[in-house]
Amino acid sequence: MKIHLSSSLCTLLLLGFLNRPVESRTLHVDGCSARVHFHELRKYFSDIKSDAISGDDEIGVKLLDTSMIKNVQEGQTCCFLRLLLRFYVERVFNNYESSQPHQQRCSSALANAFVSIRREMHKCHCNCGEETQRTIDSVLTKFDMLQIRQGAQKAVGELDIVLDLLERLAPTS
Repeated sequence: MKIHLSSSLCTLLLLGFLNRPVESRTLHVDGCSARVHFHELRKYFSDIKSDAISGDDEIGVKLLDTSMIKNVQEGQTCCFLRLLLRFYVERVFNNYESSQPHQQRCSSALANAFVSIRREMHKCHCNCGEETQRTIDSVLTKFDMLQIRQGAQKAVGELDIVLDLLERLAPTS
């Protein structure tokens, strides 16, 4: 009797955990905001990360780095983020292919999430300075130097840098 009650209780707790609402946090960027489901983004990225990294043959090339993101000038984060999201939505996710159907679905889910964040950020008025535009242009130049599939593979493998930036901009409540 005790075992049955204990397993029933565990089942109820598990079902309660699985049915809880998906938590989201709000990005706050230069007076602009957007809702983001970080748990989902991290899960989808973790499902494709090893495939993206293992398929990256251009080890000496780095499109993004944390210092680039940390050096975004004050008041330029909105612009930088909008341009970075645009790059991922228009250039990266459109050209990323995985051989695994599950990973392709995860990539599509990430792309859709980026489209949603971009849509909310697009409502904001962001002024782009020359330095911010040059920073994004350098990413695009490196991307264009690679074959399109290689560039997309590399950019997906570097998504953790983008996700870290987004999480930094969305304080926990």
